[in-house]
Amino acid sequence: MVTQYDYKGKIFTQVIKKEPLHVTIQTNQQTIRGTIHIRPETRLLDALNEQEHFLAVTDAVIFNSQNEEILRAGFITLNVDHIIWVTPNEEIAR
Repeated sequence: MVTQYDYKGKIFTQVIKKEPLHVTIQTNQQTIRGTIHIRPETRLLDALNEQEHFLAVTDAVIFNSQNEEILRAGFITLNVDHIIWVTPNEEIAR
């Protein structure tokens, strides 16, 4: 394996470990339920505040404002500027 360094001395590797996190995301017009992948020991807020403008969501189910399912996709990218709120599904009161 080749080790790469950036100009600040940060080490880059070929493999980035990430853990799945099942979330519900609210946008202006839709609710999205799916899975995002974040680095271990990283808070959800930290993952959203990274430099990326798009958030990858897998196993996405999108609902309209009447809570009707309008789309299922194995993978979508979501512009983070359109996110109103995000919560892990395990924290949703049932």
